[in-house]
Amino acid sequence: AFVLASPVVTKRQEEYELVRGVNLGGLFLLEPWITPSLFEEWAKSPNSTVVDEWNYCRVLGKAECSRRLTKHWGTFVQETDIAELAGMHINTLRIPIGYWALAPDSSDPYVQGQLPFLERILGWAGNYRMRVILDLHGVPGSQNGFDNSGKRGDIRWTKGINDIQRSLDSLAVLANIAKRHSSVVAIQAVNEPANWGVPKATIVQYYNMAYSSVKSIAPQVALAFHDAFLPPSEWSEIMPHNLADSLLDTHIYHVFVEDQLRLSPNEHIEKACKDGRDIGGFNTRTRTICGEFSLATTDCARWLNGFQTGARWDGTYLTNAPIAEGETCDGKEELESWSDKKKQFMRKFAMAQFQAYEMGSGWIFWNFKTESADAWNYMKLVDAGIIPNPPVGTTFSVCPK
Repeated sequence: AFVLASPVVTKRQEEYELVRGVNLGGLFLLEPWITPSLFEEWAKSPNSTVVDEWNYCRVLGKAECSRRLTKHWGTFVQETDIAELAGMHINTLRIPIGYWALAPDSSDPYVQGQLPFLERILGWAGNYRMRVILDLHGVPGSQNGFDNSGKRGDIRWTKGINDIQRSLDSLAVLANIAKRHSSVVAIQAVNEPANWGVPKATIVQYYNMAYSSVKSIAPQVALAFHDAFLPPSEWSEIMPHNLADSLLDTHIYHVFVEDQLRLSPNEHIEKACKDGRDIGGFNTRTRTICGEFSLATTDCARWLNGFQTGARWDGTYLTNAPIAEGETCDGKEELESWSDKKKQFMRKFAMAQFQAYEMGSGWIFWNFKTESADAWNYMKLVDAGIIPNPPVGTTFSVCPK
C-alpha cells in the first residue's frame, strides 16, 4: 500500500493521504535551465554541443565531469532543504535519476557516484517523515529526445537491443534501494515516454515488465506510470489494468504550446480546474497524480526550451513573432519584478492547481528550487507568500465545487 512507513501511524499519515510534493529536479540529471551556473561557460559559444548531461560529460571528460558533478550532488540538496520543505507541509519527494547512475554502460560519457548522495537524501526523508518516489527519468537512447532525458535529440529508446533490459536493470537497482529505505513508497517506470517516438503498445508492454520486475524485489512499493502525453480519453489504454498499487502520473504545464501561452489569467485558472476534473474522473479507476506542474504562464525562463534556445513568448523560439504584440521576457521570471496584481494571480493559480489535482490523489510541483526561474521555485514562492503554507488544496475554493 502507498503508506508512509513508520512504526507509529498518526491520523495525519492515513493510508491514502494526499500527495503534496516537490520534485528534486536538476540534481542527479542536469537541466541547463534549473542550474544555468553549470552551463554558463558555454553560453557565449553559439554552436556549443554542451546542451545536456551526456555532452557535458563528453566535453569535460569523465574525470573533470565527475569532479564537478560530485560537488553538485553534495551541495544542491542539503538537509536544511528537506527540513524547510517539511516545514512547508510537503509530504512527498519525487527524485529523478538516470539509468547511468544505476546500470551504467562504460562506453557512455556519463559518470557515476550518485547513489551515496541519493541514499543520504532518503535517510533525511525518513527523518522528516516524507515519502519518496524514485523516478527513472532517463533511459538508454532517450525516451523523448528532451535534455531532461540526459541526451537531447533523437528518440532512440527501445530501438537498441538492450534498451529495455537496461531500463529494467535500473529499476531493479532502485527496488533494492527501496528495500533498505522505508521512505520509498513508489518507483516510476520511466518519465515522460513520448508516444510520438515509442509505440503505445511498446510502452504498455514495458510498463507490465517494470511492474513485475519491481514487485519481485520490493513487493511493498507502488509503481508509477506516466501517461505518455496521451489525452485522458486514452489513459485507460496506457495504464495497465489489474495492477494493484499503481499510480497514473500526468504532467500539466501551461507554457509549451502556443494556444496555452495565449490564455488569459482566468483561462489559466479554468484550464487547471478542468484538468482537475479529468484527474478526479480517472482517479476512481486508478490513483492519479499530477507529478509535474509549475506556476509558469510564460516559457521565458532562460533555456527552459533547451540550452541557448529562446522563448515562444517573445518570438525567439519556434515562432517568429511574440505571443502578444510587443511582449518581451523582461522581468517575467524575477519574482521581485512581479506586480501586486501578478502576485495575486500567481497565488490564485497555485491554489487552483492544488485544489484541482487534489480531486485526484495529489500533486508534485516542479521544482523544489531553481537558480533563477522563479515561477518554478517552490521554496522561494512559499517564502514570498505566493504559495500558501500549508498547501491544502481540499480547503481552497478557486475551482467550482
